[in-house]
Amino acid sequence: MKIIYHFGRYLSLLLQVFKQPEKMTVYRRQFMLEVENLGLASAGIVAIISVFMGAVLTIQMAFNIDSPLVPLYTIGFATRQSIVLEFAPTIISLILCGKVGSRISSEIGTMRVTEQIDALEVMGINSASYLILPKIMAAMFIFPFLIMMSMVLGVIGGWAAGTATGSITSYGYIYGIQSFFHMYDIYYALIKTVVFAFIITSVSAYHGYYTKGGALEVGNASTSGVVYSSIAIIFSNLILTQLLLV
Repeated sequence: MKIIYHFGRYLSLLLQVFKQPEKMTVYRRQFMLEVENLGLASAGIVAIISVFMGAVLTIQMAFNIDSPLVPLYTIGFATRQSIVLEFAPTIISLILCGKVGSRISSEIGTMRVTEQIDALEVMGINSASYLILPKIMAAMFIFPFLIMMSMVLGVIGGWAAGTATGSITSYGYIYGIQSFFHMYDIYYALIKTVVFAFIITSVSAYHGYYTKGGALEVGNASTSGVVYSSIAIIFSNLILTQLLLV
């Protein structure tokens, strides 16, 4: 029953969030601010993780391919597929969930316990829309760019590790990542990313918006936002994979 209660309240909050904004100029300014806070500020950590994960994937692929019947360019092909289909959209989204989700929950939760949200309501401002809508739209806009950057850097990291360790030649790796390429794989990854961006921002904002108490409860809301966002991402990943690939 508690799950049904929270799900109903979550949907009710979303209805409030997507009401017609009062002043579009204010929302546009908030949107650009959130693009910087939620997206550009995460580019560094996404880049570092992508390069090293691409390198690790390539070394693991090379280690597992020990049959002379399997061509070496398979290493590049398998690394590309792993990065594009699963690592970049899902693993990076889970990492962003921890970084961005906790930030959103703690920011809105702090505004709730310090009665700043109540002040907005007293002034006649739709606080849910004003605080949450720019975050959702900004994440759904900027996260696909981060994921595409992750794909490129992951492939480059794999190339650097493969050639540096002698596992595969540069020509063989590049031939592998070009083999059997389907543009739909990129579309599939970006569709998942947009859905994950919506989940991360809306679920984290929900936990922050209904925070009660003080600093301890803000911390609990931040933790809950990250945990439930992660579970929702994993669950929706299964559904999207079934719908889009099977």
